[in-house]
Amino acid sequence: MSVYPVTAPAVEPVTLAEAKAWARIDTSDDDALVSALITAARQRVEAHTRRALIDQTWRQVLDAWPEETFIRFPLAPFRSLTAMRVYDSSGTPQTVSPALYTLVNVPDCARVYFAAPAPTPGRPIGGIEIDMVVGYGASAANVPEPLRKAILMLVAQLYENRGDEASTGPGTLPAHVLAMLYPYRRMRLL
Repeated sequence: MSVYPVTAPAVEPVTLAEAKAWARIDTSDDDALVSALITAARQRVEAHTRRALIDQTWRQVLDAWPEETFIRFPLAPFRSLTAMRVYDSSGTPQTVSPALYTLVNVPDCARVYFAAPAPTPGRPIGGIEIDMVVGYGASAANVPEPLRKAILMLVAQLYENRGDEASTGPGTLPAHVLAMLYPYRRMRLL
């Protein structure tokens, strides 16, 4: 299984003005840098929590249907299922009929249950595609405030240090940011 973004969020969870105010940046000389840091900080928060903050479309690709009668979606908060396709042997996508499955739309644990056998993919690799929208909503106002604050903290830290600060390993987040993210982190058993 692989999962990758199809459509990026239309906006960031924090604005340039908010990030500059938080980091106490009075000049516009580094606006492009701060904007890039906002995106990088959002992506780090999303990767750590396994949550999409602003609505975005992702595609889950499977080689075969799981042995269970259901599929769990790996990202949260789940908003909607936009497409489910199976590729036939000629490489043509066939839409999976919604009559074959039931969608359990729980934001943190969405899944699809099959009432009848799903169509068998005709190609052995990447024969199934599922498109979904995940995120808290279309605007920054929908994102929980602790997640927005974590982004602001990361932007300020990245702006001030610019790679000069030693970390304890790749992907390490500062302790104060981790504390903000802890209640939102989705754990997995695998």
